[in-house]
Amino acid sequence: MLTAGQLLAFGVAALILIAIPGPSVVFVIGRALAYGRSVALASVVGNTLGLLAIVLLVSFGLGAILERSESLFLAVKLAGAAYLVLLGVQAIRHRKNLRDVDVRRAGRMTPRRAVRQGFVVGISNPKAFVIIGAILPQFVEPDRGHVQLQLVLLGLVAVVIGLCSDSLWAVTAARLRDWFAASRRREEGVGLVGGLSMVGLGVTTALTD
Repeated sequence: MLTAGQLLAFGVAALILIAIPGPSVVFVIGRALAYGRSVALASVVGNTLGLLAIVLLVSFGLGAILERSESLFLAVKLAGAAYLVLLGVQAIRHRKNLRDVDVRRAGRMTPRRAVRQGFVVGISNPKAFVIIGAILPQFVEPDRGHVQLQLVLLGLVAVVIGLCSDSLWAVTAARLRDWFAASRRREEGVGLVGGLSMVGLGVTTALTD
């Protein structure tokens, strides 16, 4: 169905776009600093599922609708921005005693909940719709047929690259968090940084085109 040239060309393009830190990277780093590795990796899973949903939606036509409807695009962007700000505020409020956060929040911040939150952030990221909608079609070869299937398969390449990249960011940030947690002052500071990064990301998303 896909040629090696298609996969290689799109894989390189996707790697370049994903390697540049963007909303998903900042979100994952913020989660790692505020909550630790397990929650960050669960957030990566949710964010990746959100990207997968975008790939499917764009492949079957929603991307074109969002590109043509300014009001719908704005609604998606503002909803995602507001949710990021909410998550950041929650992280700031509970920034103390990070080393005990997973134990104290066993019933509140579970991996399942982190996956759900990551999914909401991922699927409400308007940049993902634009990038997937603009980049994917350029690597499709209509004369080979099964255009929608080509879109889905190429999109899966981006999903896998994003999963690996975000996971690396999550693990790296979590290790830095452990070092900060060795000091009470650094511990509280890293929780503040993690929360502020999510709030800043939400505000930036809302204000930028």
